[in-house]
Amino acid sequence: MEISLKPLGDRVVVEPIEQEDVTAGGIVLPESAKEKPQKGNILAVGPGGRDEDGKHVKMDVKVGDQVLYAKYSGTEFKIDSKDLLILRESDLLAIIV
Repeated sequence: MEISLKPLGDRVVVEPIEQEDVTAGGIVLPESAKEKPQKGNILAVGPGGRDEDGKHVKMDVKVGDQVLYAKYSGTEFKIDSKDLLILRESDLLAIIV
C-alpha cells in the first residue's frame, strides 16, 4: 500500500496486522475478545531524530520492515478505510526477521 504521508522526526507509520478470528482449536473469537495487535508493517519512515548535541540520528527501521510495538502506544488514524498508527521509533520493540 502506497500512502502520501511523510512522518516527522523519529516517527513511523505502521499498518497493524490483525490477529486471526479463529483459534487453533477452531473457536471463533468475537471482536470483544480479540487483543489489540502488536505486530505491523512499516509503510513510511521519518528522517530521524536529533541527539543531545543536535546531531542527526538515522532510523534503524525502513519501509517494508515487519515490527513488534508496544500494545497501547502511538496514535491511531484512518486513511482510505485503513487503520494505521503513527509511532515513535522508541515505541518499536523489535524488527521481525
